[in-house]
Amino acid sequence: MRYAFVAEHRALFSVRAMCRCLRIQPSGFYAWLKNPLSRRAKEDARQTEPLRQAWEDSGKVYGNSKLHDDLLDQGET
Repeated sequence: MRYAFVAEHRALFSVRAMCRCLRIQPSGFYAWLKNPLSRRAKEDARQTEPLRQAWEDSGKVYGNSKLHDDLLDQGET
């Protein structure tokens, strides 16, 4: 969240000044720019659409356990 703030306001303020105020390392920010999404975040994004589709197909009434069962039936893990 902090890195996203710095990226959004780079045109207005210096990166070093924002990092100092937010108590983050500039090197961490630049590393985040190269790869902003972790493996876990990418996997979550990959599974979001099938979950949303299964939920909408159920009439928006399925809970998490039924959605999990549907994903298993589709071969998702």
